[in-house]
Amino acid sequence: MSSVRQAVRDEAAPAGQAPAPRRPGPGKSMLLELCGVSVSYPSRRGPVLALDKLDLAVQPSSFVSVLGPSGCGKSTLVKLVSGLLKPTTGTIEFDGVPASGARDDVGVAFQQAALLPWKSALENVLLPIRLTGKSVQTAAARARSLLDLVGLSGFHDRYPHELSGGMQQRVSLARSLIRDPSILVMDEPFSALDAMTRENMMIELQRIWLETRPSVLFITHSIQEAVFLSDRVVVMSGRPGKVIEDVAIDLPRPRDVHTLADPRFVELSNHLRDMFNREH
Repeated sequence: MSSVRQAVRDEAAPAGQAPAPRRPGPGKSMLLELCGVSVSYPSRRGPVLALDKLDLAVQPSSFVSVLGPSGCGKSTLVKLVSGLLKPTTGTIEFDGVPASGARDDVGVAFQQAALLPWKSALENVLLPIRLTGKSVQTAAARARSLLDLVGLSGFHDRYPHELSGGMQQRVSLARSLIRDPSILVMDEPFSALDAMTRENMMIELQRIWLETRPSVLFITHSIQEAVFLSDRVVVMSGRPGKVIEDVAIDLPRPRDVHTLADPRFVELSNHLRDMFNREH
């Protein structure tokens, strides 16, 4: 049994308290586990260590945010989980099986929507199906349902230039869900949006997650996003990135704009902010 599985918690530690390691209880098996993962990149001045002995575990149907400063290895983590990069040392497992290359059950949403401008919203959502050689006709109904789910009913045939930035990100989210992923990796998907749109997208993402319930690994440097969306917030140090705290977010769901003024929301946000001030 890996050290991550031995040490994982049923719930993360309350804010301000060190986590108490214990094994998962019945029904608490891990969907994703990274154990002692380090990644080193070559450079002219020698190897650059991006991640250093990182341990991370994600339960099925949970929403976990990874919060850290720029350059802490968050994007490297996205590449590892999506199968685009192999760790220099350490192991990555899905349902207890070692990872090997890209996986159909991992959906990825990036910072930019990256839609093909000559394809409609519906065709952009269907793109992963075409790339894997599966039946587009079979998937078309699901693609339409996903566009409706993300709030784009009536916009199936619109092209990216006809959509706002927030609407383009909704198409990107629908595309990442088209293969019914067991885990959805989101790499700062709202970073290019204005403040009001980001707030609306947080609420919409929570609604979509509550309806579909994939596990989500949400990469962000926004404390507000992390606290609002998550069951747990995993805090990373500066480079080389490693986990310095795992904080349980015990706010009731569903959350709305009033949650942002909730005393517990403010307390958790301040705790995370104080942690970064101490660390950096």
